[in-house]
Amino acid sequence: MRALWPLCLALGAAAAAAAGGGGRPSAERSAVWGPGLRAAAALPARYFYVQAVDAEGLRFTSSPGENAFQVKITAPEEQFTRIGVQVLDRKDGSFLVRYRMYASYESLRIEVKTGDKHVAMSPYILKGPIYHENCDCPQEESSAWLEEMNCPQTIPQIQRDLANFPIVDPDKIAKEIPQRFGQRQSLCHYTIKDNEVYIKTYGEHVGFRIFMDAILLSLTRKVKMPDVEFFVNLGDWPLEKRKPPQNLHPIFSWCGSSESKDIVMPTYDLTDSVLETMGRVSLDMMSVQANTGPSWEDKNTTAFWRGRDSRKERLELVKLSRKYPEIIDAAFTNFFFFKHDESLYGPIVKHISFFDFFKYKYQINIDGTVAAYRLPYLLAGNSVVLKQDSIYYEHFYNELQPWKHYIPFKSDLSDLLEKLQWAKDHDEEAKNIAKSGQEFARNNLMGDHIFCYYFKLFQEYASLQVSEPKIRDGMEKVQQPDDDLFPCTCHRKKVQ
Repeated sequence: MRALWPLCLALGAAAAAAAGGGGRPSAERSAVWGPGLRAAAALPARYFYVQAVDAEGLRFTSSPGENAFQVKITAPEEQFTRIGVQVLDRKDGSFLVRYRMYASYESLRIEVKTGDKHVAMSPYILKGPIYHENCDCPQEESSAWLEEMNCPQTIPQIQRDLANFPIVDPDKIAKEIPQRFGQRQSLCHYTIKDNEVYIKTYGEHVGFRIFMDAILLSLTRKVKMPDVEFFVNLGDWPLEKRKPPQNLHPIFSWCGSSESKDIVMPTYDLTDSVLETMGRVSLDMMSVQANTGPSWEDKNTTAFWRGRDSRKERLELVKLSRKYPEIIDAAFTNFFFFKHDESLYGPIVKHISFFDFFKYKYQINIDGTVAAYRLPYLLAGNSVVLKQDSIYYEHFYNELQPWKHYIPFKSDLSDLLEKLQWAKDHDEEAKNIAKSGQEFARNNLMGDHIFCYYFKLFQEYASLQVSEPKIRDGMEKVQQPDDDLFPCTCHRKKVQ
């Protein structure tokens, strides 16, 4: 998508490299930018960046200290400000500031200081109203919302997926998809009509609808959604295995594959982490950036993996680890799919914090039942990812480049040891790959990118419909949450 680095910070590489973090940040020269400084860019947890720059204009490339900057956010018209704020030290001279609002405000004052001095253009005054996450006040004009969110004009993966469906007939799919998949699979049939969400479920295991319900409700609180009717696959595996010119059915899934034609969305895991950032989840794309472990030079040089036994290649990885424990540290935290043979795979080990993964320089990413949904978080760290070749992909995989963002290895693991040796023999190149992967994650997988992806997907899919989406028999309305302690007053004209 788009890089977040401001033009004013495009300093020469030599100058940037020279600033190792000595001295103190300059209040005048340090920079502050990001979507959290725009009132209309509503997210569950808003965020912006601070970059430390010294008095000579050299950008810090290591931490100037986790307390180098102080951030205070207040609502000048209010006696109390119900906002949680965290300043996350990314250890590379930059900081990620995130804040979650629990009420809506007419305006916000954001102060960023170093010592007793305001940084850059601080204080930043956001003219509102500024709406919190549970405020149901959608922007009526989708074009205005897309601009406010700085969404890209096009998203290549969406173009690729929808190319298989030149037209979509809601009446036709409403009949054919349940007939074809409704008995054996778990599906949600959604209609969004007049910015209200309606659902009918098929199958026994429909608990994962909570993630889809949540993102759709969050979107409709923020922007007028197009009238659209679609089916979501709640299972792991993509469903549409037919090939043209057979009658393909549009199925939305959290994972795609080279053997299927499903329309891919961000995974439920990534979606949930965006919606619940600074809420009930601790692992999200922001928290990872402040918990990337030791510097590259100080990391353990053993390759690392933990997980459950959801694929036979994972069994092979653990056996490889037991044979070469000085090269690979891989172990199972749970056995479910295969018979546990301790003589082959060793004992079950305790779960460790995901952040502790980054004590290790080399991260092995290997498929589970489908794609391993941890890849966004692994990329956001400062270890290098070795990724298994796979038929499965998440919504962003096709934008990743092997040897630029990660080190590839064969699906049968036959060259994994060789690739690990290459990384050890080419330490600087491996470090640069880790850095490129990290930059990709930072610039493409944050909350605003996820919201943009969903909205663009539904917008473009809706444009393919050749008949009016309908609220079908058996559908129920998905209600907005009603447990908000601080209801908001919407200043926009109510969406019709």
